[in-house]
Amino acid sequence: MDVEFRVVSDRREGLLLALGQAVIASGFTLLRQRMAGGTDGVVLTMLVRGPQAHLPALEETLGTHPQVRSFEATRPEGEPERVAVPPDAADTQAQARANAVPSLADSRRIEALLPQLAHDYPNIFVPLLALERELAADQREPALRYIGQRVGTWVYKRDFALGGQLALGDAVRHIALPALRQIVQAEMHEDALRVRNSPFCHRGGHGACCHFLRGMLGGLLGGPHGADGLRVVETHCRNTGAEICSFEFHD
Repeated sequence: MDVEFRVVSDRREGLLLALGQAVIASGFTLLRQRMAGGTDGVVLTMLVRGPQAHLPALEETLGTHPQVRSFEATRPEGEPERVAVPPDAADTQAQARANAVPSLADSRRIEALLPQLAHDYPNIFVPLLALERELAADQREPALRYIGQRVGTWVYKRDFALGGQLALGDAVRHIALPALRQIVQAEMHEDALRVRNSPFCHRGGHGACCHFLRGMLGGLLGGPHGADGLRVVETHCRNTGAEICSFEFHD
């Protein structure tokens, strides 16, 4: 399902990054966004796509986010569904999430990095790995997934948007695989996409670590061509001892 959120905040810097991470973490894809000044403050409009079952959790996350003063959720063809109370009505939950908000410096770096990645694409890993190294440990996964999702959406619009709607398996083969081959060694094995040379492995982290690639695959496949409610799962990772990094897709 598609939902449009109109968010009002007191602060512009870092807002899109923080809420974009929340959208992705809730299993949704950010299709497009627009930010403008309004009489009430900064207004961020986001069109997102994801499973209806996850919508209440996403609305709760936005409604209790420390950067959100209020928000309105609207189906593109319908009327507003809910207006959330200001976050001070849920101080305990808001405080619990405050630690997940990126620092202002991180937000500025990430938003500045995105046009650089578009300009240098496909030669993107040097600045990405430099950023990963400098992020706090609890920020690496959400930040890199967010960047990957933005890059994947951009690549899809640049290279694949003129094609017709595809079933998920066909979209993986005809969109995700050729797109990923621009930046890594990738191949299909049955329904899984395998990467042999992910640059994010063996850099001192623990567990599966290809967060950027997961985000990019989500951006490539979760956009307007119809992969609604897509989940990308890294089932094997060289960082945990596997021979390859492997990704599976569930809708």
